[in-house]
Parts: sequence; structure tokens; C-alpha cells
Amino acid sequence: MNRRTFLRAVAGSTALPLFPAAPDVRFGLDLFSIRSQNWDAFQYLDYAAKFGIKVVHFSEIRFIGSLEDEYLKKVRAHAEKLGIQVEIGMRSICPTSSAFDAKAGTAQEQITRMLHSATVVGSPFVRCFLGTFNDRRTDGGIDRHIGNTVEVLRSVRSRVVDSGLKIAIENHAGDMQGRELKSLIEAAGKDFVGACLDSGNPLWAIEDPHLTLETLAPYVLTSHIRDTAVWRVPEGAAVAWVRMGEGNVGIAEYIEKYGRLCPGRALSLEIIVTGPRIYPYLADAKFWDAYRTTPAWEFSRFLAIAERGKPKPSDPPVPKGQEAEREREDLEASIRWTKERLAA
Repeated sequence: MNRRTFLRAVAGSTALPLFPAAPDVRFGLDLFSIRSQNWDAFQYLDYAAKFGIKVVHFSEIRFIGSLEDEYLKKVRAHAEKLGIQVEIGMRSICPTSSAFDAKAGTAQEQITRMLHSATVVGSPFVRCFLGTFNDRRTDGGIDRHIGNTVEVLRSVRSRVVDSGLKIAIENHAGDMQGRELKSLIEAAGKDFVGACLDSGNPLWAIEDPHLTLETLAPYVLTSHIRDTAVWRVPEGAAVAWVRMGEGNVGIAEYIEKYGRLCPGRALSLEIIVTGPRIYPYLADAKFWDAYRTTPAWEFSRFLAIAERGKPKPSDPPVPKGQEAEREREDLEASIRWTKERLAA
């Protein structure tokens, strides 16, 4: 029996109760956690309701299925019947990022379309992101892409303000460290731009997620929460996303701190379980080309996490055709763990 199978058996045999979330925390779910289900919006909402989820984050258009007004009105009505707040999002709004989809229109056109959809479906903001860690390695580094994203946001400011909504920029896939996203928000305008705070992505940017939270707390509009295992390897450090409670970044303390620093904001699980990614900061001098402006004191906090970590055995690949089931297992185990912490 491997470690994953053992943990799953223990979770099932103990029949952990689903405690109600703490009254000052709106417990939510980012649907990327169950991205392989091929469900429609109503099925996603019904699934979330079974676990007492109060916020469902449709982080990409594909999860909600359609942006037609009549369809969105039906989604909103169904969510309201279940007592669920809907949040919606899109992907990259940075025209120079490799993650940007120019086929969907200009960044301004895409944002405008999503603002209208957010209004119809009842989302208080539109979530989006700059790009990925690959953008740090391009000419001009991440600063060039931050500047271009700021220009886009400033150009749509009046549309956002007139809509009564906000734009929530995620620290996404290792694109920006907390300090960099803060600078983007302040340069664009914190009156209409805030943060979608992800607790797993800072580790992809060699940053302590607690530092990211402390830096971005005043700007947080919503969140993506997951745990991470980090440990030393000869080349530098290994980073693997894991189920809640299986990492070593102090995720229980993170949740408590999030509740204090970001009261009223949704605490939404985005569970992604991965094998280790290696960050060769000791073995590859070119690695640092993407992180020349990272202060030593900030990196030392990442190092401290890696130093106290222990290697996590890689789980065998998920058999083809079982991805959807595994995602539900990972998510439901994480829901149980998180609800226990919220009820403690």
C-alpha cells in the first residue's frame, strides 16, 4: 500500500464529520480543483452545495460554460437557491505574456465582456492573471509584462468603475512575487484593482506564502488555497503541491492568519496535487536571471521552509481515465481537513 492509498483509506475509515465553517470565514471552492469533470455550471453548484460551500469560483470561462445573458441568469438563480455566491474569472490580460489568447480579442475587449458577464451572474469582481513563470525569463523580465498589464488596466478603469465591480489579479503559476503584484495593483489603481491571493503559487516563485499573504492582505478580494511540500535537494529545492495538511508550509497557521488579515474574504480551496518541481538555484547560474531583484531576506524565508521539509515520495501516475475521480478524492479529503481546522 503506497502513502496516498493509506491516507485515503484512513480518511474514509474515520468518517470525518463535515463541520460548519467558522462564522467569519466564507468557505469556497475554485473549480480548477475538479477541472476534469466535464460538468455544466449547475452540476458544479450542486456538487459544491453538498459540502456546505458558500462561494463557487468559476476561475475560467470553460467552467461556467457560456457567457450568454439568459444562461448566466439561470446560473445566478440556481446559485442563489443554494445559498452560494458566484465569482467568475478569465485568463491572461497581459498582451505580451505567452499565456495571453489574442484570438479572444484584445485584453480590453475581453475584460469588457467579462465585466458585463460578472454583472449578470452577480460576481463582485472579475478574476484574471498576468501569465506564468515563463514570463520571468523573457526579454525585460517580469517588469516589462507588469508595465503592459498596468497599461491595460488603466485603459479600462472607467469601465470597471462604472460597472461597480473590481478586477482581481492572481499571483499565478509563479509569474509574480507578492511585492511585484503589490506594485502592479498600486500602479494600476487600488481603487478598482485587487488581488486573488493564491497560497500555492508563491512557492513556484521561490517565495514564502506567508510573506505573500502579509504583503497582499490589504488588497485581497478572494483566494485560492492549497498546501505545498518543499524540501532540499542537491540542486536547490523541490516543490510539490499536495492535499491540505500534507505539506510543510504551515497551512493551518496560514488559514488562521488569512482569517485575521482578510476578514470577510472567501477562503476557496484550489486543490492541485503534483509531483516535485526542482528549483536549481545552487546548480544553474541562469536560474537567477529571472530573480535578480529578489531581496536576500525574502529568499531566506523560502530557504527556511525547504530546510525543515522532508522528501515527499512521488505517487504513481493517475491511470488514464481516472483523473476526474482522483481530483474529487483529493478535494474531498482537503475539504474535510480544512473544515476541521475552521471548526477548531
